[in-house]
Amino acid sequence: QVQLVQSGGGLVQAGGSLRLSCAVSGSIFSLNSMGWYRQAPGKERELVAALTSGGSTSYADSVKGRFTISRDNAKNTLYLQMNSLRPEDTAVYYCHLDQRLRPRVWGQGTQVTVSS
Repeated sequence: QVQLVQSGGGLVQAGGSLRLSCAVSGSIFSLNSMGWYRQAPGKERELVAALTSGGSTSYADSVKGRFTISRDNAKNTLYLQMNSLRPEDTAVYYCHLDQRLRPRVWGQGTQVTVSS
């Protein structure tokens, strides 16, 4: 059974940087993609960044040029490098993993708070 364990996050001032990590354990059946969502209070969960098994990346318009998604296959870990953070980036961030013919797997979530 695949499990995702997140780390990183916390409190940072506007303009600062944080890196989120998402460690993958268990056997992956057939990876389609991995990515990061976020959910701010009172708002719907939104896709922040995605990385396909082929290495293609996509980003929400609001984070393009500031966030970078990457994966270290040797460490089985997904990352989200967040630079030039803004107060509107404050949210709980969740990593996810999509496999063929399997339900989506979610990380436990981690709080990111950006102060102005």
